Amino acid sequence: MEDQNYANELEIAVRIVHVACALCGRVQEKLLATEVVSKDDDSPVTVADLSVQAITSWLLAKTLGVQNVSIVAEEDVQVFSKDNSTALLEAVVDTVNESLSFVAMYGLQSPETTLGTSEVLEAIGRCSSTGGPSGRHWVLDPVDGTLGFVRGDQYAVALALVENGKVVLGVLGCPNYPVKTEWLSYHYQYHETTSQSSPTTTDAWGKGCVLYAKRGSGEAWLQSLIPADKMLEWPNCARRIRVSSVDDPALATLCEPVERANSNHSFTAGLAHSVGLRKQPLRVHSMVKYAAIARGDAEIFMKFAKSGYKEKIWDHAAGVVIVEEAGGVVTDAGGRPLDFSKGTYLEGLDRGIIACSGVTLHEKLIGAVYASWDSSNL
Repeated sequence: MEDQNYANELEIAVRIVHVACALCGRVQEKLLATEVVSKDDDSPVTVADLSVQAITSWLLAKTLGVQNVSIVAEEDVQVFSKDNSTALLEAVVDTVNESLSFVAMYGLQSPETTLGTSEVLEAIGRCSSTGGPSGRHWVLDPVDGTLGFVRGDQYAVALALVENGKVVLGVLGCPNYPVKTEWLSYHYQYHETTSQSSPTTTDAWGKGCVLYAKRGSGEAWLQSLIPADKMLEWPNCARRIRVSSVDDPALATLCEPVERANSNHSFTAGLAHSVGLRKQPLRVHSMVKYAAIARGDAEIFMKFAKSGYKEKIWDHAAGVVIVEEAGGVVTDAGGRPLDFSKGTYLEGLDRGIIACSGVTLHEKLIGAVYASWDSSNL
């Protein structure tokens, strides 16, 4: 791939994710995160989820000059069909317009007038593409790890570009990613035991960051989130990140999901023990797990879904390309690359997902999966 391929798209995507991270921060500060309703799958949808989807859709269409830009995204305008959703819609419209008024600070063009309700709904509704093996599709998870967001814990804004079934770039905004790795675990425990009346601001845990990579570059980058009174200057003092060089399982750190609903922690624990992992696992919400591996703060992420659960492409696309370009390896449990060409789901996934900082650890885990699978309770 030539160096300039997708360079413009990557820069636009990074700028948009910075805007989205700032939006999420303002929502938390205003306690709008209490405006939670339920989707059909019982996961919470917040003002932030819907506002990020609307603003990302609008900015991509505006900046790329393509009104029918194809976006595969998690949220659906049907959430507004509920009887008690009027206040939620009003909050989303207000949040979108407030955020659009600041986008010039991120090198993007704001609308000439405020967006009306119909325009916001149109922007959200535009994100109804199902992707597929051909064409260009943006893949968005507006707030990955909504439970983490609501609890004041880890969450991510994830935006990737898939072209002809291949992820060509990924951007991962992690507004609560702390400066010190050990705080990733402490942050969750802190918020479990601290009164909701005294929330901790992002600044107390570090500034947060945006990670990004372009397929074939062999490079992954990290930018700090910018203060509210600063302009985003590209590339904003970005620094290159690399995966950890640890290849001894006894020294490796495992990342796994906090929630047990969709993942099999017991199988993961047995697998970890069988390959000699001895350190306590790092349990964090969202694609921050991919960020931890890309930054070198952890070495392994494994997820084995419970029967009946299907992995969605927006939960992995951005994280996978960032880890791979940072020097890591991501495959399914059979050792095959993840397939993003089948629509909204990772169809054909062999048992689970294994992301590692290097080939040595990855090969040991793949071998352990084959040795352990028959006796598992999946």
